[in-house]
Amino acid sequence: MNQSALLRPDWTPATVALMVLGFMVFWPLGLAMLAYILFGEKFQNFKREANQKADSAFAWCRSNSYTAPASTGNVAFDEWRKTELERLDEERRRLDEMRAEFDNYARELRRAKDQEEFDRFMRDRQQMKTSGEGGPAQGFTGN
Repeated sequence: MNQSALLRPDWTPATVALMVLGFMVFWPLGLAMLAYILFGEKFQNFKREANQKADSAFAWCRSNSYTAPASTGNVAFDEWRKTELERLDEERRRLDEMRAEFDNYARELRRAKDQEEFDRFMRDRQQMKTSGEGGPAQGFTGN
């Protein structure tokens, strides 16, 4: 998510102003904006999970081929329609495969980024331990 966005689920001047304006215009708008500020990050995760569940629930629609209605009586048209529907089914299968490949790629990219951040954290943590072994931890005031 782009953290420089003007309307992100955080206490930014824009979101606070919209919340106040929402309460002044019609109180449910202000309440909705407050909910967005407090729970916006969770809503995005909810949306992503709901989309994934809906995709998997209706995957059978994409996998089942379209059954053509009864013959029209025109043999040439019926043959053309059959070949076009087969071509579209093949195209749909290819697109589904490409989507699955991209989902795997994006998942691996996120995993690699997470691993890199974790490794950097562990390296920094180890450096902090080795450089400050004799004295108190940084930021400790002793109060």
